[in-house]
Amino acid sequence: MQLRPRLQGRAPCRPAARLLLGALLVLLLAFTARANWDFGLVLQKAEQRYGNLGMAKGRIEAWDELIRASESLPESQKLAAVNRFFNRQFRFADDIRIWQLNDYWATPVEALVKGAGDCEDYSIAKYFTLRRLGVPSERLRITYVKALRYNQAHMVLTYYASPAAEPLVLDNLIGEIRPASQRKDLLPVYAFNAEGLYLPGQSGRKSDTKKLSRWQDLLKKMRAEGFDIGEG
Repeated sequence: MQLRPRLQGRAPCRPAARLLLGALLVLLLAFTARANWDFGLVLQKAEQRYGNLGMAKGRIEAWDELIRASESLPESQKLAAVNRFFNRQFRFADDIRIWQLNDYWATPVEALVKGAGDCEDYSIAKYFTLRRLGVPSERLRITYVKALRYNQAHMVLTYYASPAAEPLVLDNLIGEIRPASQRKDLLPVYAFNAEGLYLPGQSGRKSDTKKLSRWQDLLKKMRAEGFDIGEG
């Protein structure tokens, strides 16, 4: 199925993550993809919180179906399926419009209930889903970039088939997964995963343990939603 035309040329978000992104890498160490997520329990808890889910129930069930259908796929096809799914399921909207907050990190369920999210919500949902599908954390990096076309901060998920490989970019601005060399419109600032914080042009990694609260809150919310994601 084709991606909706509205994905093309969408203005990026402005994540208030400069002081917070380093913190994610620390708690990403605590995240362990589990063998199963009980979507029956997830739906039950969502209905307790939101009442009648309406169309959102179908979006959450579709997420479950995506995971079930993608578990045996080659890794490249998992990337494509997950990227396509969330780019289709979410419409882009700023946090102030969705949550009446300047910066809010939504769980995948929260974003699916709203049917909307900003760039960090796309990246978070894709990250957790790919980890659930068994993609190792060292192959995934949540990457803070500058979207040159819009002169704005932006966030994407990048995938490295090997440590020295050119990364592939999973983005909500465009539907197609492209190598980083074909994304001249994005200027990397830094990236992180469970192993550490990466700076452009440096092969080493460093960690930053400050400002953990947003990621801790996200993990706490996901546990309350019924996800077994380990301790953080």
